[in-house]
Amino acid sequence: MHIKYCQLRPFQVNRLLEHFVAVTTARMASELVGIHRNTASLFYHHLRQTIAQQLEDVSPILGPIEVDESYFGGCRKGKRARGAWGKVSVFGILQRGGRVYTQVIPNAKRKTLLPIIEERIAEEEGCAR
Repeated sequence: MHIKYCQLRPFQVNRLLEHFVAVTTARMASELVGIHRNTASLFYHHLRQTIAQQLEDVSPILGPIEVDESYFGGCRKGKRARGAWGKVSVFGILQRGGRVYTQVIPNAKRKTLLPIIEERIAEEEGCAR
């Protein structure tokens, strides 16, 4: 595995990969490899992001699904849901008994959500949309 702008030596990268696969914590791996714990933690974080991106790109979601949007954050009392200041809109697709896909969205309008749904969900033979 090659990481841009990484100052770790190749044997350190290989050792970290071995520990990642062996489900060793980043802190323990840093002690075993001889690097700072924050470096190991950041390396693990980049690995997880890379794996998530690859899985996301590989296959669309099949079978029965559920879609929903939700709002997180905000500190204004009283107002809830869409009208509250500082809320972040998140859209999610759940495959029953399987994977989950989430994305932060600017709004919950049809023009925003339909392209995401069409991109992420594979159409099964014999099923109508």
